[in-house]
Amino acid sequence: MPLAHKSQNVANFLLEGKDPGRVAVILLDRSYTYAELESGAAAVARYLISQGGRKRDRVVLISDNSFFWISAYLGTFQAGMVCVPLNPAISRDDLEHIVRLTEPRFAFLQSRLAARHAAQFSQTPVVTDNGPGMMFADLTGQPSRAPADLPQVDAGDLAAIMFTSGSTGKPRGVMVTHGNIVANTESIIQYLKLTEADRIMAVLPFYYCFGASLLHTHWRVGGSVVVDPRFLYPDKVLQRMAETECTGFAGVPSHYQILLRRSSLRKMSFPRLRYVQQAGGHLAPVFVRELCAALPSTQVFLMYGQTEATARLSYLAPEMVGQKPGSIGKGIPGVRLRVLNSSGAAVRPGETGEIVAEGGNIARGYWRDPEETAISFRDGQLHTGDVATVDEDGFIYLVERTKDFVKCGGERVSCQSLEERLLECDALLEAAVIGIPDEVLGEAIKLFIVPRESGTAGLEDRVRQFCKENIPLKLHPKSIVVLDSLPKNGSGKVLKAELRKL
Repeated sequence: MPLAHKSQNVANFLLEGKDPGRVAVILLDRSYTYAELESGAAAVARYLISQGGRKRDRVVLISDNSFFWISAYLGTFQAGMVCVPLNPAISRDDLEHIVRLTEPRFAFLQSRLAARHAAQFSQTPVVTDNGPGMMFADLTGQPSRAPADLPQVDAGDLAAIMFTSGSTGKPRGVMVTHGNIVANTESIIQYLKLTEADRIMAVLPFYYCFGASLLHTHWRVGGSVVVDPRFLYPDKVLQRMAETECTGFAGVPSHYQILLRRSSLRKMSFPRLRYVQQAGGHLAPVFVRELCAALPSTQVFLMYGQTEATARLSYLAPEMVGQKPGSIGKGIPGVRLRVLNSSGAAVRPGETGEIVAEGGNIARGYWRDPEETAISFRDGQLHTGDVATVDEDGFIYLVERTKDFVKCGGERVSCQSLEERLLECDALLEAAVIGIPDEVLGEAIKLFIVPRESGTAGLEDRVRQFCKENIPLKLHPKSIVVLDSLPKNGSGKVLKAELRKL
């Protein structure tokens, strides 16, 4: 059952009623208690109000995962303002576009980024993590208290604008309300069965909705979050998980591919690890099988979501992973998830249609973009654009993400399905497919691969032999490119646009 709460403000929803001395966050250099979280958030809220900030003002936040990020995030909510968290590696063009679009009243910038972005925020008050002690000095003395005149926040009030890639190539801002975060948080807690005993290893960036959801869910139940930015060295993260007795881990497909084929995961023991959760893209069945074999005593939750749904839309229960390989499961508690044909009717088993969702977690639309909003948000429903099918038991199978297909010989081929098949070749760590012009087929397959082991001698021959034995002739790659790694965004998703440039 959802936990009872008094306030619609997300900051209060997450922090109220917690043991002030209980550890909430564990960084590499120190830990922070719930009292310190409250103090950091209150200091930020007090600063924003004292500087003339008003309800619904936008506050840009650009920082690595840190206590600075957390304080700014929660404090912005507490002040009734709208947080705009952004990737620290954001391009100048994208940042200028977002600043013009959101007109931020304040900016919180990690000090190493302040000089780089000085021009974009020349007219905006900027707070850095080593500037005048607007908040951190408060933590060395008496606990900070939020001002008494904080604005009233309702469920429908905007909490955050989460930017994602748009169909035009420009980022578009998803309008997430306080009520959206509350609804999605309670749903996730319910199916993961989280309690205050849970401690999650966070390698995902917090500006990404999946990463932020780890904070929301674990703080709501009084648990804790371990933050480790060292995933380039996966064994260090695994060792940290063991040392801090993590009960959970969360990642996107690339995290699990690396852990399974380039780390010591299979050789290590994690007696406290209760569950792992995977979202942010479809994990190929071969890796799902390997993950279950590597962690036989750990529950594996496979999930599907979109930023437009705050974070999560569906999950496949661990007991069904072996029975329904490749499925994204069914809608999470409180979400109605259907696959509809072009007439708006539910598809029959084996037919394909679009995934359509409705529930308290569905965002209000795109910030100052009525055209895109009208396409994706209709009649209180989110039209995801993702193509799927269902089986006789109502379990959903994602066929392809929007526009991720190749028209080969007149047949529309899902890049995801082909990539999953190619990853059955045990010489590969990663594989990505795009289409290239072909006089005979219309489009032919261009394949980008990352080897499991260092060295590429004979690799292309092994892949072509695998294709000859397992894949129809017209889908054999016309070109194979070997890379050290696939280009990815900050949340670990493969950037097909960058591959096309190659």
